[in-house]
Amino acid sequence: MSPTWIKSSYSNNGGNCVEVSASFPGTVPVRDSKDPDGPTLLFPASAWRSFLAAIQAEEFDAT
Repeated sequence: MSPTWIKSSYSNNGGNCVEVSASFPGTVPVRDSKDPDGPTLLFPASAWRSFLAAIQAEEFDAT
């Protein structure tokens, strides 16, 4: 099965962005949009949800 990739809506920052796929239940593949044939990181869906929640809660330093 080939994943369908989704690019961040915030990707108009000079091309520095990631793409994710919802094609695999329970797992979230993530890749660099500038290197689509490069490596893909795989995260458990629960870890990805926690990461997104932390971003939305502004738990990371923006500098």
